[in-house]
Amino acid sequence: MKVQTSENKIALIDTHCHLEMDEFNKDRDAVIRRARDAGLEALITIGSDLAGNTGGLELSGKYDFVYSTVGFHPHDAKDFTDEIFTQIKEWANECRLFGNPPVPPLEKGGERGGKVVAIGEIGLDYHYDHSPREVQQEVFRRQLEYAKEVDLPVIIHSREATKDTLYIIKESGVKKGVFHCFSGDMDMAKTAIGMGFHISIAGPVTFKNAQRLREIAKVIPDEYLLIETDAPFLTPEPFRGRRNEPAYIVHTAASIAGVRGVAAEDIARITTLNAKRLFGIGRIPPEGEIAYKIRDTLYLNITNRCTNRCGFCIRFHSDYVKGHNLRLSHEPAEEELKQVIGDPSRHKEIVFCGYGEPLLRFDLVKNLAAWIKQSGGRVRINTNGHGNLINSRNIVPELQGLVDSISISLDAQDEETYDRICRPAYKNAYHGVMEFISESKKYIPNVQVTVVNLEGVDVERCKKTAEEMGVRFRVRKLDVVG
Repeated sequence: MKVQTSENKIALIDTHCHLEMDEFNKDRDAVIRRARDAGLEALITIGSDLAGNTGGLELSGKYDFVYSTVGFHPHDAKDFTDEIFTQIKEWANECRLFGNPPVPPLEKGGERGGKVVAIGEIGLDYHYDHSPREVQQEVFRRQLEYAKEVDLPVIIHSREATKDTLYIIKESGVKKGVFHCFSGDMDMAKTAIGMGFHISIAGPVTFKNAQRLREIAKVIPDEYLLIETDAPFLTPEPFRGRRNEPAYIVHTAASIAGVRGVAAEDIARITTLNAKRLFGIGRIPPEGEIAYKIRDTLYLNITNRCTNRCGFCIRFHSDYVKGHNLRLSHEPAEEELKQVIGDPSRHKEIVFCGYGEPLLRFDLVKNLAAWIKQSGGRVRINTNGHGNLINSRNIVPELQGLVDSISISLDAQDEETYDRICRPAYKNAYHGVMEFISESKKYIPNVQVTVVNLEGVDVERCKKTAEEMGVRFRVRKLDVVG
């Protein structure tokens, strides 16, 4: 298995811009170069009318990291004809003959064909009503039907038309796409996500008066978050008032990172992965990472095995945490882990965590923790508290001086609830966890127990248990990891 870490900077993808628009006529090539220089891995230029579709296709044919979409915006729905619809279908089908995206771009009639990755921008706009609403709805339905037929994601524009937009999408059966430049409320976001759609955040999240949008950006699940510029529109701070361009997306990423309590690098990695998976662009490393960084902490993924089968555990639903693939092809050796860690003192702390129970590999944990401490690092273990059960002895005294902190999943207020939620491999596992917490308090400086705010879990009773045992307590949000 190739050793992978998150030390290398992860590039952003601008999932929605309009590079073909007149605002870029004077310096379009320079704008695209600046995007590349800013570290953007890809740009998706969005079609909205006949001229926009054509211009986007030309650009995606010219630049290897520019992709395009084809579709008709609700503003222009009144101009939509069967002939235009036929042309949209031809563009999309032509490119899909060579895969999604086609590599190399298709050559036809002396012009390089584009790399079409979605149908859009389509939807409803009741704010301006540039086209009659019934016409917007009909054009929206037809394009959704086609997107479903060819299995392409859709780019949704919805302004002051929440009810109709959601109803028409649900009616269509389309379950793959993105609500671009999201401006709806929390209920709309939750409904869209429940339908399988991503939520894309643009420059307004940086505005001082955008508190509602920041609240939404804070809680969108990692796997449904995208980022965009909508350039030349919606320029983020500190450039508000100027023409927007893809290079400015780094400021939007930084703002989202701030409200979510992570690093801008984390937002880049999460949204880039989501864009690649949704639009079928770029390369996604197939191999799991044995060391991965979130914020300024390095996590060690030493096993995917676990002695619990918790129904809420992310490993049963996804290979990814904060954009990191954690599905291992093999369990790493000690020297392999030392190689990827490098200098332990570079990190705030090094955490044994990953997609399994680290104390299943207790000898490795102990040896590696000793090396990390000798090298000036700090060590934390995230565990389900089965360490003594797994190793058939009290292992906690052996961790004294090697581990600075330990986080133990309590997860329930009693044995019956624990067995139902966690489905442990051992009988009397809850009692074993309680004993492990008690022993940890004797030998490890900082001990914390956690529970997930799951239905049936009495959080207050768990908190009282932690207080009685003299350890710290934290509630973990369901479906929020990392």
